[in-house]
Amino acid sequence: MRSVAFSPDGRTLASASDDETIRLWDVDTGNKRQTFIGHAGSVRSVAFSPDGKTLASVSDDKTIRLWDIETTEELQQIMEHIGWASSVSFSLDGKMLASASDSTVYLWYVAATNSERRPLTGHINSLHNVSFSPDGKTLASSSNDKTIRLWDVDRAEERHTLTGCTSSVLSVLFSPDGKTLAGASKDDTVHLWDVETGVEHQTLTGNMWWVDSLLFSPDGQTLASRGADSTICLWDVETSEARRTLIGHTDEIHNISFSPDGKTLASASEDETIRLWDVRTGKERYTLTEHKDAVLSVLFSPDGQTLASGSKDGTVRLWDVETFEEAYLIYTRHHTSWVRSISFSPDGKTLASASADGTVLLWDIT
Repeated sequence: MRSVAFSPDGRTLASASDDETIRLWDVDTGNKRQTFIGHAGSVRSVAFSPDGKTLASVSDDKTIRLWDIETTEELQQIMEHIGWASSVSFSLDGKMLASASDSTVYLWYVAATNSERRPLTGHINSLHNVSFSPDGKTLASSSNDKTIRLWDVDRAEERHTLTGCTSSVLSVLFSPDGKTLAGASKDDTVHLWDVETGVEHQTLTGNMWWVDSLLFSPDGQTLASRGADSTICLWDVETSEARRTLIGHTDEIHNISFSPDGKTLASASEDETIRLWDVRTGKERYTLTEHKDAVLSVLFSPDGQTLASGSKDGTVRLWDVETFEEAYLIYTRHHTSWVRSISFSPDGKTLASASADGTVLLWDIT
């Protein structure tokens, strides 16, 4: 299992797999609705269009394919990538796709029967990911060439080349208001740039080993960076000052999640614990120790009342956020291997869990 994605209305789940297929599942019943067959390699990622009528998929067969959700017909096969596509993203209006392939970013103007390709060139090494800004007007791409490039979507031309990293840029993230871009580098730093001017605000240091993940708080005022040294740094986005370093885990941190109100941060670790941190003070509020192996994923529900976690022990656990006592355990008889990823539907009533056993399971939260 490479990827799962909910449709915009939350009624359908799409899954992509190394078995070269894409499957659609009915969220209410758990029944398989459709199977999309056509790729000749592992399907790395899937994305729904904003209107939910089209599904995009990228594969090791070096193609991007667009599928009609209702008929399962292949609307378009894009075979102009030199190498396999590693990332794909729809614009907010659904008229455009961005994809990363080798050192080139492509913008695709999508129609039912054809699509106009506009290559964005400039990177001189392989790409990690592409991401649209919240307003859809800017595209960011990160690369092993130690740069991030910002592209004007309407003109399909480069606006800024963001430099300052001395190693590969592993992750990029727009702030919720789209004014700031954060980039995490293998050189153990996080950089903040002004999206409009391309000017760097600050180079943030604090994690001893490279930073491989970034997360903005819901209000955009705090940036959390997860380092390979088992620490989390919290940064003030406005002042670029380090607010807190969260120390407590004794092994690699796999995942972090802000509560919807931004007051609590949850972290999942190889040390078999989940830790809950007070964002304002940096103090640890709770340590949850019920999992019997490494915790790979953790996520707050949309209403903030439940915390879900998935583990190498094959279980998914639900926790009451008021008390952080375990509310429900989803037993190992369902998943037979590691639970790698979890995702709530937009209304918070359904949880999807993806496992190394090759299955995606849907759970009724109530």
